[in-house]
Amino acid sequence: MNIALIGASGFIGSGMLAEALARGHRVTALVGRPERLSAHPQLIALKSDALDTATLAGQLQGHDLVISAFSGHAQADVQGYYLRGFQSILQAVRQSGVGRLLVVGGAGSLEVAPGVQVLDTPGFPEAYRASAEGARQALNLLRAESTLDWTLLSPSAMIVPGEKTGRFRLGGDQLLVDAQGDSRISVPDYAVAMLDEAERPAHSRRRFTVGY
Repeated sequence: MNIALIGASGFIGSGMLAEALARGHRVTALVGRPERLSAHPQLIALKSDALDTATLAGQLQGHDLVISAFSGHAQADVQGYYLRGFQSILQAVRQSGVGRLLVVGGAGSLEVAPGVQVLDTPGFPEAYRASAEGARQALNLLRAESTLDWTLLSPSAMIVPGEKTGRFRLGGDQLLVDAQGDSRISVPDYAVAMLDEAERPAHSRRRFTVGY
């Protein structure tokens, strides 16, 4: 496939870039600093700004699908910047003619009990609230989307560096926890789940999650 990957140099995006290239896909990496990416025969690295809708739409044209690992973590206004960027990405994908969009979501909107999301539980870390709220609102925007064939993949509560095991579980809107009560997934295994979805669509127009 010919994949456009927004945020390919980030924490999660870099894992998905490595997985996509390992599977033999052609990837256009849309990043702020393309010089940071190592050369690869299947990789085109382009300088891109998620807030520049018109330019981004042109960069997306001709791809089979778009994967967005866009993040606002480095910004002062994490939530506001992320939502402005995400709305721009949605519009750019529509304008590009690429019909399919895969999105890196958050764990905060997953349920720990019927009607109770992680973000709304007592003791949710304030340091992550703005990011989690932005990701929850992005999911709501997708659920109201009438044009694109979208899929959002929420990680477990903890997404950490680690090994690629290929052994994990998939879920829907509920937080996955292991036998010890932990909710976690490695970046490489998250990337496997996302690229599996890219190659064999199974969650069209809905969110799913991955964890051990």
